[in-house]
Amino acid sequence: MDLHTAAERGTAGQVAALAAEAPDVDGLAWGRTPLWRAVFENKPDNARALVAAGADPYREMMAGWSPARLAAAGPTPDLFGPPAELSSAETEMVAEARRLAAALGSVVEEGIGLACVAGIDVAEATRRLAGTSCAEEDTLDVVGVTGVPGGVVVMQPYGYRPQDTDVHERLSAGTVCYGLYENPKSGSQGSVSRDGELLEGDLVPGGDPADDDSAREVLLAYLHRDDSVAYACAYPGLRLTDARAVVGPPDVWLRLPDVHETATRDV
Repeated sequence: MDLHTAAERGTAGQVAALAAEAPDVDGLAWGRTPLWRAVFENKPDNARALVAAGADPYREMMAGWSPARLAAAGPTPDLFGPPAELSSAETEMVAEARRLAAALGSVVEEGIGLACVAGIDVAEATRRLAGTSCAEEDTLDVVGVTGVPGGVVVMQPYGYRPQDTDVHERLSAGTVCYGLYENPKSGSQGSVSRDGELLEGDLVPGGDPADDDSAREVLLAYLHRDDSVAYACAYPGLRLTDARAVVGPPDVWLRLPDVHETATRDV
């Protein structure tokens, strides 16, 4: 076990032993120090062991976030003494993340598909999708749509259709859409569309931030780690008050045109 792995998954004793032998306790791996990893994974004892070994909590990385600033957004803000200062927008994101997590509870269901869209309502989503009202069916061409504070959620209880590129392109015109598919074979899969164009796919919502993520995206990854549904909702700024938009029943069931009836996803 190396120091970075121990910082994330090991004990404080393991971290202290490895740190004592490390040529550089703040050595980077994929742009992060061991201390960053301990903070991101909420391992305060490991973080304290690293600081005792000389790690710098104020070293900026990941879009300007230092371990100390990241800790200030988490459950142990005074981990390194008086909490580092967060902006008003960041402070609001921290509070909203806690509220959203409480509102949603544990709602991850294998096979669920979501498209979370900012700034439109159910009527506009229906128009953009060219959907027709129907009864619930367990088929790829039927999705549920629910209006929530900040936008809409398009859901499918056991299907990936809300994350398909054509759905994203229709929904995201003039706004942003985050898609999620809880793939039974490979786990959480995310994607982002903006202004009618799919920008990124093969994302891991609730996972580690990417090297080129913005400061906001890094904070979102920290606040919603291991919670793919909350991340998908928070990314476009939806403020759900409960889990109904995700688990149903939706405001309306819609039948979509041009569904790929034989399409499958094996990745």
